[in-house]
Amino acid sequence: MMLPSSAPAADQLTVYSGRAERLIKPALDEFTAKTGIRIALLSSGTTELVNRMKAEGSRSPADVFITNDAGSLELARAAGLFRPLSMREVERAIPPQFRATDNSWIGLSGRFWIIVYNTKMVKPDQIKSLLDLADPTWKGNLAIPNAGSEYLQAGVSVVRASIGDDRAKKFLEGLRDNAGTQVYQKSSQIVEAVAKGQVALGIVNHYYVYRHLAAQPASPVAVLMPDQQEGGMGAIMNVAGIGVLKHTPRVEQAKLLVEFLVAQAGQKIFADLDKEYPLHPEVQADPALVDRKSFRAAMVPLAKLAELRAPTLRLIEQVGMR
Repeated sequence: MMLPSSAPAADQLTVYSGRAERLIKPALDEFTAKTGIRIALLSSGTTELVNRMKAEGSRSPADVFITNDAGSLELARAAGLFRPLSMREVERAIPPQFRATDNSWIGLSGRFWIIVYNTKMVKPDQIKSLLDLADPTWKGNLAIPNAGSEYLQAGVSVVRASIGDDRAKKFLEGLRDNAGTQVYQKSSQIVEAVAKGQVALGIVNHYYVYRHLAAQPASPVAVLMPDQQEGGMGAIMNVAGIGVLKHTPRVEQAKLLVEFLVAQAGQKIFADLDKEYPLHPEVQADPALVDRKSFRAAMVPLAKLAELRAPTLRLIEQVGMR
């Protein structure tokens, strides 16, 4: 929804967002309440917004871009859309592995690609790795995201970087065969399918499971943090993040927004409301989540997700994922 632009331009920021409105709007509303700077929010698909900003160039009304995938943020940076930020608040709040080398994009919250399982159908020790989901024993019992999912693309990119293309291709073929028609547009639908026992297992970002459990505490679903075994690749991580557009005349206001979202108050909103892992080391995640200190993340740098994307898309297409 675009707000009426009767407010003086200095008191308003236009935010292009690839995140679902309900996940980001509460944080933006809090920022407006605190600063008086209003937000005109345009929500759409991430790839669509990156293409739109490229096409609009310096005429783009966007001041700030927020989205849920480091690869897309890095592609926007490589296309010259963002301005590097020199901000002490950012350096203090967000560890360097969660931002671009020149701070032209900054991670805000972390999510892990996990296995959700039905506790009546699966015992957690039956599965150690995402790669186990390609085993024929799970045929007809697996739900996966569709081929267009940014989460799938980022996840497969990390798998490729970790185990190589040949094994990644076999893994995808196994997922395709085991899922059959259980391919979903939305991650929340995957959690629902597992909760109802239509399938035993699914792959989703962790927070979909915790949001489901917050609403339905008795639901028979649980999270398995995969690939923690000796020599395993580690859990696949991605971040939501923010970049300030290079041409914006409202740099100071945009910096205030960045500062608010990386500070403890903003980080707490992502932790409490969205069930994501805050990136600020001093902000606690929701206690229901798997303790971040108890598991390893995959070692593939987030910025690498951009260069991995095109060959990943080719592989997904080659395998004939739906």
